[in-house]
Amino acid sequence: MRVLNIFFSGVLMLMSLSVTASESPIRDISDIISKEEFLSYQNVADFIDHSPKVTEFVAPEADDIEQYGSDVMKTLTGSDCDRDGKMDSNPACNAVYYKLWMKYQR
Repeated sequence: MRVLNIFFSGVLMLMSLSVTASESPIRDISDIISKEEFLSYQNVADFIDHSPKVTEFVAPEADDIEQYGSDVMKTLTGSDCDRDGKMDSNPACNAVYYKLWMKYQR
């Protein structure tokens, strides 16, 4: 019975952490990237190139498993343009750049 109580307590703690994380306010990217930093980029490609890089594990494809075996691990590395710790797509990076451009070109 005690093990069951500990298990359920742990599950409840994890659930409360995920709720807390999802309720955190969305931060404005201009709070992270100053006008001076933004103006140092020549264009959107330069902005993306200088964004932090994030590596994520992805499922290997059948060809990868065939070539390297069943224990293969595959990763992708990309840019984190909005500085949230997750890899962003090219359209998402463009949107971040455009938002900063609209704010800082005034």
